[in-house]
Amino acid sequence: MSLSKFESEVKYVSLSQEEAYARLSDLNNLAVLKENFSRPEVREQIAAQVPADQMDKLQEYADALTFDTDTVYIASPMGQVTLRIVERDEPKCLKFASEGAPVQLYLWIQLLPLSPAQSKLKVTVGAEVNFFMKGLVAKPLQQAADGLANMLAALR
Repeated sequence: MSLSKFESEVKYVSLSQEEAYARLSDLNNLAVLKENFSRPEVREQIAAQVPADQMDKLQEYADALTFDTDTVYIASPMGQVTLRIVERDEPKCLKFASEGAPVQLYLWIQLLPLSPAQSKLKVTVGAEVNFFMKGLVAKPLQQAADGLANMLAALR
């Protein structure tokens, strides 16, 4: 098996690099993303990127998310999956690793300064998969990287 990586486009966050890092490094702060999912303007943004028949499923996943300082708990069809921060490189990068997932997943959130009030963000999702599995997981993992980057770019 090898590590396959899927990178989002670079997104812009209306926070300095230090402010964005401070928000993202305490995962309790991400609870606002869960709350924002019910706002009509946020749902419209997501609906523009996700097939209509998937919105209810996304709402269920969002409702089932729970957080603590270092961990996101995700209820999935495969059972409880945990993403835990395993490395912090302040203020540039957070690295996560999965627990309980059918394949080992990694997630990197990279931040770069752009101005005193704005930074750039990129999300990379990595999965330990064999050649045959890569074809099956490539599209959903790319969508996960892009979707997460879009959600995180909405941080204020």
